[in-house]
Amino acid sequence: MSARRTASDLIEHVLDADSFVSWDEPIDVTRWPESYRRELARAAERSGRDESVITGRATVRGRPVAVVASEFRFLAGSIGEDAARRIVTAVRRATAERIPVLATTASGGTRMQEGTPAFVRMVDISRAIMAHKAAGLPYLVHLGHPTTGGVYASWGSLGHVTVAEPGALVGFLGPKVYEVLNHRPFPEGVQTAENLVAHGIIDAVVSAEDLPALVDRTLGILVDPPKPSTLTRREPADGADLSTWEAIERTRTPDRVGVRDVLRVGGEDTIRLQGTDEGEHDSAMIVALTRLDGEPCVVVGQDRRAQARSPMGPAALREARRGMRLANELGLPLVSVIDTPGAELSPAAEEGALAGEIARCIASMSTMSVPTVAVLLGQGCGGGALALFPADVVVAAQNAWLSPLPPEGASAIVHGDADHAAEMAAAQRVSAADLLLAGHVHVLVPEEDADILEPVGLARAVAAEAATQIRRLRTESSKEGAR
Repeated sequence: MSARRTASDLIEHVLDADSFVSWDEPIDVTRWPESYRRELARAAERSGRDESVITGRATVRGRPVAVVASEFRFLAGSIGEDAARRIVTAVRRATAERIPVLATTASGGTRMQEGTPAFVRMVDISRAIMAHKAAGLPYLVHLGHPTTGGVYASWGSLGHVTVAEPGALVGFLGPKVYEVLNHRPFPEGVQTAENLVAHGIIDAVVSAEDLPALVDRTLGILVDPPKPSTLTRREPADGADLSTWEAIERTRTPDRVGVRDVLRVGGEDTIRLQGTDEGEHDSAMIVALTRLDGEPCVVVGQDRRAQARSPMGPAALREARRGMRLANELGLPLVSVIDTPGAELSPAAEEGALAGEIARCIASMSTMSVPTVAVLLGQGCGGGALALFPADVVVAAQNAWLSPLPPEGASAIVHGDADHAAEMAAAQRVSAADLLLAGHVHVLVPEEDADILEPVGLARAVAAEAATQIRRLRTESSKEGAR
């Protein structure tokens, strides 16, 4: 189990030296009963703080942040009316000053000595944070040991990026409360940071010592301006070099380039986000914050290697929608990468609302408020592929393809066998070249013979083209805004 951190630990390990400036005003406790005042006085003496949170402004690796930090030694970090008011004031000030908020939690939840009046203040905190996010400003959360109850169920669960201390106890239900009410201990291992990552609830396990590097990388993407391009763009192709069936077979080879390759050679400071943040995780979908050839963006991409082990289910599409939501909230361009042999076809997928998730992804992609680029990288089979297709600009690798069914499936429907798959693929005009001719694809990235042995070359070219289109869309948007 993780050790309990103090607010002073945060200042020492995470914030730049001597950069923290308190925003806290003195708290008047005279309105409380004398017995409670004595409790508060003892808590202040133990903790060296006047409340269970401290707030202020600081820098992390030179970047300004507003800080909201729990002090567990003050009445188990519980949130009373004064603590809640302090948090709300700090978040609103950060919004007014247009700086990110970094929150670190360590709390047993609502302060029982104050009851419901303190409990409902969690709404005020959540409202202030949502206004901060609506202003397009980052909200980052580090969950410490322990984080439970109303804190976890409000401002502890609203981060754009949420990580937790290794081994931290994090959960809605306090295990001691469960044991008293149910006369048995809560199952071990459920309320741990590592288990939450595995279930797609939080993004990573990160120690306080490693938090500055994560904050630096994250804010570098979310706050810093674009960097100059370093990748070489290939001159766009104007048609196909292979037959439709030869191209399809090329995309099905085990060493074919995938979204991981594009991020590895074309991305910088990439931060993987895990799951839907609502308790689901599907490895078939990658969601990441990155700089693609210098351009800050959100990438949602179908991972061909993961799909070789398990087909893409509805949770993967919910993860993609999380990425779309983040892009809108943070004002970052969205890049979707399509590369799937088809979504999961099973009773579980039906009961998981696969069709509805496809529809919602299409609707979200079609109505994004930020520049969008779709990359048809390889196989584009079925509704799962179409879910990530609507975009301002569609870029396709020269041998990529998009079809309502695998060609073998189309052949089975029309001919009663799979023997006419190549014929059906050509007839259905599934190739990227056909899509370019029809106006559904806007740029065709050429594929070279060398890409077969060295697929990173195609990965670089695809990343360069996607970044080029982001720059073009960003420039056009700036010109329209200036009119």
